[in-house]
Amino acid sequence: MVEGVTYLVKNLGKFLLEEAKFLGGVKEEVKRLTEDLGSMQQSLKDAEEKQYGDPVIHKWVSDIKELSYDIEDMLDVFRLKVHDDSGCFRSVCSCIFDKCKEMVDLHNLSKQIKDFRDRINDLSSKSQEFRLKDSGNSAGEGSSKTTSKLRELRRSVSFAVEENVVGLVDDAQTLLAKLLDDDPRHFIVSIYGMGGLGKTTVAGKLYHHNSVKSKFKNRAWVAVSQDYTTQDLLIRIFKSFDFRVENNEDLKKMDKEDLRRRLHESLQGDSYLLVLDDVWDKEVWRILKAAFPDNKNGRVIMTTRNEEVAKSSDERTHSHRLRKLKEEESWQLFCEKTSQNFNADEELKKLGKEMVQKCNGLPLAIIVLGGMLSNKKPQEWHGVHNHLWRHLKAGSIEINFLLALSFDSLPHQLKPCFLYLGLFPEDSEIIIDQLIYLWVAEGFISENEDCIMEEVAKDYINELINRSLIQVGKRYWGRTITFRVHDLLHDLAIDKAKKFNFLYIYDEIRDSNISSVIPPCPRQAIYYLTERFLSLQNNPHLRSLFLFSIEGIEDEDKGVDFALATLCRKFRCLRVLDIDIPTDVELLKIFDKEIAKLIHLKYLGWHESRIDGSLIYNLQRLQTLVLYNSVIDVKPPTEISRLQELRHLIGRFGPFECGWRLWIENLTKLQTLRFVSLPTWAQIKTEKLVNLRELWLVGEVGCLDEKVFCFDSIANLKSLRILVVRLFSDIMYFSSLQPLSGCPHLMDLRLIGKLEKLPEDIHQVLPNLECLSLKESYLEDDPMPLLEKLPKLTVLNLVEGFYEGKKMMSSANGFQWLEILLLEVADETVEWQVEDGAFPRLKGLHIWQYSSNSSLNYPERLRSLPSPDLHEFQLGPYFPLD
Repeated sequence: MVEGVTYLVKNLGKFLLEEAKFLGGVKEEVKRLTEDLGSMQQSLKDAEEKQYGDPVIHKWVSDIKELSYDIEDMLDVFRLKVHDDSGCFRSVCSCIFDKCKEMVDLHNLSKQIKDFRDRINDLSSKSQEFRLKDSGNSAGEGSSKTTSKLRELRRSVSFAVEENVVGLVDDAQTLLAKLLDDDPRHFIVSIYGMGGLGKTTVAGKLYHHNSVKSKFKNRAWVAVSQDYTTQDLLIRIFKSFDFRVENNEDLKKMDKEDLRRRLHESLQGDSYLLVLDDVWDKEVWRILKAAFPDNKNGRVIMTTRNEEVAKSSDERTHSHRLRKLKEEESWQLFCEKTSQNFNADEELKKLGKEMVQKCNGLPLAIIVLGGMLSNKKPQEWHGVHNHLWRHLKAGSIEINFLLALSFDSLPHQLKPCFLYLGLFPEDSEIIIDQLIYLWVAEGFISENEDCIMEEVAKDYINELINRSLIQVGKRYWGRTITFRVHDLLHDLAIDKAKKFNFLYIYDEIRDSNISSVIPPCPRQAIYYLTERFLSLQNNPHLRSLFLFSIEGIEDEDKGVDFALATLCRKFRCLRVLDIDIPTDVELLKIFDKEIAKLIHLKYLGWHESRIDGSLIYNLQRLQTLVLYNSVIDVKPPTEISRLQELRHLIGRFGPFECGWRLWIENLTKLQTLRFVSLPTWAQIKTEKLVNLRELWLVGEVGCLDEKVFCFDSIANLKSLRILVVRLFSDIMYFSSLQPLSGCPHLMDLRLIGKLEKLPEDIHQVLPNLECLSLKESYLEDDPMPLLEKLPKLTVLNLVEGFYEGKKMMSSANGFQWLEILLLEVADETVEWQVEDGAFPRLKGLHIWQYSSNSSLNYPERLRSLPSPDLHEFQLGPYFPLD
């Protein structure tokens, strides 16, 4: 919240500068309002830390938040009134009517400012009753030191080929042997036990084991949870197996029987492994069973808390109750999570062992306790120890209390970030980039001298991981791109959030007796939109709305459009709107017109492929626009150039259509642009895109007259970190990479298309490159002698036609930092000489060969290296054209 007030103070200052000539005598009043708000910042930080334990202080902080929102509303409405439809300022003397109207506007503005100042004075006087400390510029507990350390860790990419799981080695070996059994018939391996035992962790260890990856050609992982539909579950399994259809949306049009048949046909004749995580209903496997062939070594791993579900889902089931950790295993896990040297401090070791003993062998409790203590100084451990001892139940720590204590120990700036996770459905795989954009839009993040808001938010994510409050999910190119929240921690986030009126979840499927009165709160998530919800409540102060399903709307044409338009009318003050609806629903223009009135929006995620110009023009505070539509014809209008606050423009499942002008030259704050066709990019003047950090480009056949893609336009992007370019035409090719020397921060480069030659000084052109992927490059010379000089290269992916020469050579001092190497060698390439001393840090190697005729000769010492997870090194998590 203090970050939000800081942002508002800055915004008021900007407002004074930009609208000075229209403010007249109100200018001084705006200035005093800015000063009043600035004075409140001094004690607000202390209040934020105390609010979660004191409902009175929480109410005070909430009142400040509401005041901030109201002031922002006032600024935005005034801005809209003094701009005409073309975006030009109104002439003060153009006509008497306009002059009189401006006087009325200023009078109303003056009255509003006076009301705001009265509210500020009232809140300031109340704050004295709370005895709040003047926090000044001090950061939250451990925040500065920890985030600085985490930022440094984030800069060095590291790849763990196989996750180390403390304890339960015997359990994992028993289950692994069962999975690798030669019995060709399919059967279930079920892992059951109480929440927090590590069932998902053990299943993950098995899923990623090298022997399992070698045995099963097809692997899939889906979280089932309590709320599922058969059709949705089948679709998610189909996609997790990475089976392709011509149009993913065709899956949604299939009924359950069609989906079962399609899965059965795709798996027929092949080995497969399916993980069903977090199963609550013994009928789950019964409804899925027909989709899975009963031959060729089919296996299913199921995790569940329910013993009956574990033992009765199928007649061919091996059920395994997961045990708690032994004392020595518990201590080992705790030591790993705290990273503490206990040999130097016997008293600290004694304290630690006493606390671990009370965790009663429950891994989640130990992990959370260790994560919490890892951020505390040794002298603070006594306080945690004493606090735990006062809340013991039956001789052990009540896990819910321990989780709550971990939340209470968070720095104040991380608490709303954690509570925000409760908005997402249970067992969701949350996309980190999306969450960061949302946190920024919510005002949870502020810039500092060292880094932008998105980098600060990444530090927050890393700190939540470090504290074991979230679990790493998918990784791509060495970076974590998704995470999950353990269901016990997810429940904690929801409980705490509801207690402080932070969010509200409407889920008519789980709670059929849901109240007819929805409490007004700033954030709502609708898991299942129904007509009943639309009639329940008007909440003019709602700020964030998430819609995860529209299946409860009976009429899929006018009904959906009307429902969404109704939501927009009810909630005019929205800052965040994310509508995750099926893309095959055709929306009418009613919704377009209503969404155009949401002038406060900072984040908009939706499935529309046509963007109305009036919509774009009014949303001048928009920071993030995410278009989910899979149709490859997204057409942003010229009005997009008005969005001066835009930071992220993302076509999630398709590029902006070739031939359409993308008016972004003046969007100096733009950081992410994904995806853009090459003809569209060719029309963009890139000189002002000084903050662009991530760029994805796609070249379609026949769209360009030129055969060469030059990197000259890329050279202007001084802040670029990630560049992905795909050429679709065989007659097209890349020019020299030399211009990329103008991008000193480039870390990740992925190119698909003819390249032919690498720069002789590539190590100087790309000195900070960590990840490189070349596909269909058809290089004329062996690339190894040049690539091995890249000083920071950690991942190298050379596949499908990268080089067709007879020989490759890697010298003794080459590839000093490389950890992952993926090669797809041509039949012509028969020898790869690797001198001793090359690849000293290589952890994972995978080599494909074009055909059975391929016979690459390379050193035996490399043959023993395990294969990394190949899914991690596809072109990208969102790229539909890989």
